[in-house]
Amino acid sequence: MSKIHPTAIIEPGAQLDESVEVGAYAIVGAHVAIGARTTIGSHSVIEGHTTIGEDNRIGHYASVGGRPQDMKYKDEPTRLEIGNRNTIREFTTIHTGTVQDQGVTVIGDDCWIMAYVHVGHDCRLGSNVIMSSNAQLAGHVFVDDFAIVGGMSGVHQFVRIGAHSMLGGASALVQDVPPFVIAAGNKAEPHGINVEGLRRRGFSAEAISALRAAYRVVYKSGLSLEEAKVQLRELGVAGGDGDAPVTAFSDFIAASQRGIIR
Repeated sequence: MSKIHPTAIIEPGAQLDESVEVGAYAIVGAHVAIGARTTIGSHSVIEGHTTIGEDNRIGHYASVGGRPQDMKYKDEPTRLEIGNRNTIREFTTIHTGTVQDQGVTVIGDDCWIMAYVHVGHDCRLGSNVIMSSNAQLAGHVFVDDFAIVGGMSGVHQFVRIGAHSMLGGASALVQDVPPFVIAAGNKAEPHGINVEGLRRRGFSAEAISALRAAYRVVYKSGLSLEEAKVQLRELGVAGGDGDAPVTAFSDFIAASQRGIIR
């Protein structure tokens, strides 16, 4: 028995593994490639130059691979790349990239993307990212591995959200969130280290303690950011289990283009 509903439209040129399931009235465009055991819900549209890996579940009425919401876009063949084992729920919108950036929007593996989420052009989601319902990413946003974006939050273009961080619900984020940090509010402000999340992911007590010390240097010491960067570099060579997380925290802050939340 075919796994493609008879009312679905698969345009000539589309490449679907024989195990892919496509629901009623769904549309799959000519430049789409879909890997094994992925399921496409009814009424969804998968279009553009889009590659989807294996074991993904795409809900009903999703719009994946659409044109960027960028007035500079002139029909260039930009791309969307989605990895493996992602869940993308109902009414989500994910757009391809633009030539003004790298020309590609990327979603990693094992992400959980809830209903009504928007992922704008040229965004890059790492792996194990959670985006709660109605979270909205403008263009060029980076969300690193294991980050959580709360429901009804809005993220400004070119912002980066660090690994293992958490953005609370209904937040407005206009600057970068360092890794391991909890942020919330309008405009979003820092609210400590994501201790519970780190414990669940196996971070040691020593590593969490070191991150707390690094957080205090940046947010509680009264130092300027440049002074805090110097102290962070010293913390990152203490010779303990916290070295790698503190170095990641320090390197992220040093590389930030928009500045970090304060």
